[in-house]
Amino acid sequence: MTSLRALDVQYSNFNGAIPSCLLYNLKSLEYFVLSGNAFEGSLSLASLANNSNLEVFHLLNNHNHLEVNTEDPIWFPSFQLKEFGLSNCVLNKDANGVIPSFLMGQYDLRGVQLNHNGMIGNFPNWLLDNNVNLQWLELTGNILSGAFHLSSNLSLADMWLFDVSANSIEGELPSWIGSILPNLRYLNVSNNLLRGGIPPSMGNMQFLRLLDLSNNDFTGEIPEILANMSLYILKLSSNNLQGQMLPRICNLIDLSALYLDNNRFTGDISPNILNSSILNVLDVSHNFLFGTIPNWIGDIQSLQGLMLASNLLEGPLPFSFCKLKYLNLLDLSSNNLGPNIPPCANFTHMQFLHLSNDTLAGHFPEFLSRASSIVTLDLRHNALSGEIPRWVSSLQNLRVLLLRGNNIKGSIPLDLCLLKNMSILDLSSNNLSGKIPPCLKGLTLGYFGLSPPPIVVGRPEYWEPRNKRVALMSGYVYHSKEVVLSTNINALEEINFITKSRLESYKGNILSLMSGMDLSRNNLTGFIPPEIGYLSELRTLNLSHNHLMGPIPETFSNLQNTESLDLSYNSLTDPIPPQLTNLNFLSYFSVAHNNLSGRTLDRKNQFGTFEETSYIGNPLLCGPPLTSCVNPGPVTPPSFNQTKEDDSWREAFIWSFAGSYVVAFLGVVLFLYLSPYYRYMLFNLVCKLIPSFPQ
Repeated sequence: MTSLRALDVQYSNFNGAIPSCLLYNLKSLEYFVLSGNAFEGSLSLASLANNSNLEVFHLLNNHNHLEVNTEDPIWFPSFQLKEFGLSNCVLNKDANGVIPSFLMGQYDLRGVQLNHNGMIGNFPNWLLDNNVNLQWLELTGNILSGAFHLSSNLSLADMWLFDVSANSIEGELPSWIGSILPNLRYLNVSNNLLRGGIPPSMGNMQFLRLLDLSNNDFTGEIPEILANMSLYILKLSSNNLQGQMLPRICNLIDLSALYLDNNRFTGDISPNILNSSILNVLDVSHNFLFGTIPNWIGDIQSLQGLMLASNLLEGPLPFSFCKLKYLNLLDLSSNNLGPNIPPCANFTHMQFLHLSNDTLAGHFPEFLSRASSIVTLDLRHNALSGEIPRWVSSLQNLRVLLLRGNNIKGSIPLDLCLLKNMSILDLSSNNLSGKIPPCLKGLTLGYFGLSPPPIVVGRPEYWEPRNKRVALMSGYVYHSKEVVLSTNINALEEINFITKSRLESYKGNILSLMSGMDLSRNNLTGFIPPEIGYLSELRTLNLSHNHLMGPIPETFSNLQNTESLDLSYNSLTDPIPPQLTNLNFLSYFSVAHNNLSGRTLDRKNQFGTFEETSYIGNPLLCGPPLTSCVNPGPVTPPSFNQTKEDDSWREAFIWSFAGSYVVAFLGVVLFLYLSPYYRYMLFNLVCKLIPSFPQ
C-alpha cells in the first residue's frame, strides 16, 4: 500500500513487534499513529529516514516493554515533523537514555511529547529556540536536569501547554517567562528542584488556567499580581512560601481548586479569603495558621474538598458547616478542634472524613449514622468513649475505619462483619475486650478500588478525507484543542496506617492495593479464630499486645499476600505451624513474648531474614536464630493464664497472709491475757450467745 498517506491503529490491542518494513516501505505516509497498544521488542526510527512526507508520528502509552532506538545507526531524516509523540517506552537504552538527536534538525514542530522515557541530560532549550511555532511541549517523568535558559527576546506566542513536571530541573524560573509565553493555558513545572521567588511576570499570562509549581523550593510571598489572573487551578503545595497568603488571592473569582498545603504560611484565616463562589477544593493543610475556623466558610457552598489539617486551629466548628451540603472530603486532623461537631452537619455526600488528633470527646457522633456514602472514617487519637455503635453496619460503602487511640470499650460488634467492602480496619489502642468475632472473615479486606485519574489534559485529534482527497483537518489535527481541567476528589484521598511497625502513608494507586487489620493493644481474650486465616488478600495483620491464648491457627498459611504479621505479647502456646514458611511476601514477622514451644521455623524463603527479635520472650522455643535445640527433655508448659512471675507473686502473697494471720491471733490472745476487764466482758458475751455454756 505504497500510496497510503495516513495509518491510525491506536488503541487496537495490537501486540508483538512493529515490523521495520512497515516504517520503511510506506514512504507516502504523512500521519502515522501507533499509540495505546501493547507492542514489544525493539524498534529503530532510522527506518523512517526516507519517509519525506511524514509530519505526524505518535507512539504513546504503549502497554508493554518496548525499546525504541533513535541513535543507532546514525541517520538523517528527510522529513520535517509537525508532531512527535513517544512515551512510556525504553528510549535509547544503549545510548544512556539521550534525547533523540534528530529533533535538533526539526524546525516546524507544533507539538512534542516525550513523557516517561527515562531520558537523561540537560533541559533541551534548543527545542524551544528552533521551533517558535511550538504549541505544546510535554517532557514529564524523565531525569532531565540543568536549568531553563530561555532567551529574553524569544517569543512563543502559540504555546498553550508546557509540562516538564517530575524531572530534576534546577535553578530559577526566568524572570521574563510571562513575556515569552503570554498565551499559555497550562503550566506545570511541579516535582523539580526549582528555587527562588515566583516571577511577577506570570501576571502577564492572562489566559493561564492551570498553574502547578508544587514540590519545589520556591520561597518568598505569593506575588499580588497573581490575584488578577483567571486561574481555574492553582497548586503551590510543598514549597517554602511564607507570609499571610490569604489576602493575596482574594480576587481569584474563577478559581475552582486552590492548593497551598505544606508551606510556611502564618496568621489566621482572614475574612473574605476568596470571592470565588465556584471553589471546589481548598487545601491549606500543614501550615502555621491559627485561630478558629471562620463562620463564612459555609458561604462557599460549592466546596467538595476542604483540607485544613496540621495547623494551629482551635475551638468548635462553626454552625455554618451545616450549609456545606456537597462536601466530599473533609480533613481537619491534627488541630485542637472540638470537642463536638455541630449535630446539624450535613454529610450526605461525604466520602472521606478525617478528624484524627483533635479533641473530640463523648460517644460516636450520632449524625454519622446518616452518612451513607462514607468511604473513609478517620477518628484516630481523640477521646471518644463508649462502644462502637450497632448502626455502623448501615455504612455499607465504608472501606476504611480508623479508631486507633481512643477510649472505646466493649466487644467488637458483630455488626462490623456486615461491612463487606472493608479494606482497612484499625481498632488498636483502645479498651476493647472479649473475643475476636470469627465472622470478620466475611470482610473483603482487599483492594481499595478508588484510583481514578487526576487532572486530565485532553487533546482531541483526528484525520479525515476531504473532497475525496486525503487531507488533514483544519489547523492540522488541532481542531477543538482545549485544556480539560477536572479536580478529582478521589485522587486527593490519603490514608495513614501502621504496618511493619512504622507509620505509612497510602495514596493513589498504592492505596488501591492496600488492605490491613490492626486489633493490637486492647484487652481481647480467647483463641484466634481460624477463620481469620481465610482473609487471603490481607496485606498486614496485627493482633499484638492482647491476652489471646491457644495455638496459632494453621489456616494462617492461607495469608499468601500478607507482608506484615505481628502476634507478639500474647499468651499463645504450642509450636508455630511450619506451614507459615509458605508466606513468600512476608517481610515483617513477630511472635515474641508468648508461651510458644518447640522449634522455630525453618530458615528458608522469607524466614531466613528474621532475627532473634521475631521470637524472643518464648522460654520453651528453640532453634535458630535462638539457642539450638539439644535434648531439651520433657517440659510441661505453663498454663494459659499463669507465668513464672505469677507463681512467685502468689507464693509471696500466701506467706505474707499467713504470717499476718498468726501475728494478729497472738496479739489478741496477749491482749486478753493482760486485760482482766476485757477478758470478763468476752466471757459474758459467750455465755449469752451459748445459753447451755456452763456457769
